[in-house]
Amino acid sequence: MHFPLFGRISFRDYAALVFGFTFLAFESVLHYIILLLPKPVINWFYRRSRALFHRVSAEKQPKHRSPEKKAADQILKARDFGELCAIWGYTHEEHVVLTKDGYLLGLHRLPSKIGEKKKNPGTSTGKPVVYLHHGLLMNSEVWVCLTDAERALPFVLVEQGYDVWLGNNRGNKYSKKSIHHGPNSSKFWDFSMDDFAWHDIPDSINHILEVTKAQKLSYIGFSQGTAQAFAALSIHPSLNDKVNVFIALAPAMSPPGLSAAIVDGLMKASPTLLFLIFGRKSILSSATMWQSIIYPPIFAKLIDGSLSWLFNWQSLNISSEQKIAAYAHLYSFASVKSVVHWFQIMRNAAFQMYDDDVLSPVVRTSVSSYRPARFPTRNIVTPIVLLYGDSDSLVHIETMLSQLPDHTVAKPLRSYEHLDILWGKNVHRDVIPQVLDTLRVYCGASPEEDDDAVVDNCTNKCNELVVE
Repeated sequence: MHFPLFGRISFRDYAALVFGFTFLAFESVLHYIILLLPKPVINWFYRRSRALFHRVSAEKQPKHRSPEKKAADQILKARDFGELCAIWGYTHEEHVVLTKDGYLLGLHRLPSKIGEKKKNPGTSTGKPVVYLHHGLLMNSEVWVCLTDAERALPFVLVEQGYDVWLGNNRGNKYSKKSIHHGPNSSKFWDFSMDDFAWHDIPDSINHILEVTKAQKLSYIGFSQGTAQAFAALSIHPSLNDKVNVFIALAPAMSPPGLSAAIVDGLMKASPTLLFLIFGRKSILSSATMWQSIIYPPIFAKLIDGSLSWLFNWQSLNISSEQKIAAYAHLYSFASVKSVVHWFQIMRNAAFQMYDDDVLSPVVRTSVSSYRPARFPTRNIVTPIVLLYGDSDSLVHIETMLSQLPDHTVAKPLRSYEHLDILWGKNVHRDVIPQVLDTLRVYCGASPEEDDDAVVDNCTNKCNELVVE
């Protein structure tokens, strides 16, 4: 009998694999126990963890809450995108897109400035349109869960005079429905980045253009949201005529791998091992449960530790209060298959489509009779601007540029990591002005005010809304 993993990983890796299975089994049992516990018992454990944290923490608790702390508390309690926007005085619209293969995607829209409400929802504003798309294991909330409105890119764009739309991938919090399969079916979760590229991105863009009556829009993606656009633009030539500029924040295409050697080695040796560990539905589906019962500062420490171990990110550019606020909105549902797809990309060091041939050779020879189809990204016509952190372990800019057209512009952000580009302390100085400058060049919109005036106006109005 042949066991494909034997001889490819060490005894230490096998031990880690056994530990992983044991932990997942323990976590599953604990999950069901917690579901059966009455709420008063869960609340008691929550209070005890909070008391223990403050007792052992070296950080002294201030007598008076800072404005950032007040904002963080409100963001932490916000249940959805609408409540997050309401904290800062914005009224949003909700739209639903039916993809060609039957998934219902939630779209969020910010058509009006702070304190204003559009008289005719669901109609054109006549403003230039900007579409933002989130990363892996995220949803649209990650763009608006900042403790200062001046650092939230969608709010700044709205104040600058743009019609702002935010997308959601199939399967996440706002897109967990299909006309063919329910979310409890493994068939519902049988999707990868291929499906985002073939359906989710182009169908969302077509809906936005239909509602706004605009001929083109500007696309801003974060992390996997950039990969989805790279893929979609490369396989849909006509989509290039609908996007006047593609701004890629923390771009992802073919990352070199993970900093955690054991996980990196195991997953590259056999990406489909994830199916054995997590099944064929959603990955890390219990994360929302742990998030709801663990004291937020403790949860933030756990996330920080995980990010440091997996990616070697230190997250020093993100404040403690911002982490507590944002990490509560970080996770959303994603398919195991979409994560398997990423490990296939990393194993082959190529931005390829999902490899359905799980038995394909993993040992490279001088001549190969098989190669998974690659996304033809050098065929993209839309102007591309990359804004990447020079301390981001997932970005190898030379490799990325070699796979993109010559008109691509790359701009490094000094000392920035991956999540810093979303939630860093100085994104209003380092990131947002570059986004605004790029939009002015490519979408032909004349700004209503200069950058500083917009940011100051947004800050002053929003500070009045953050109350005890």
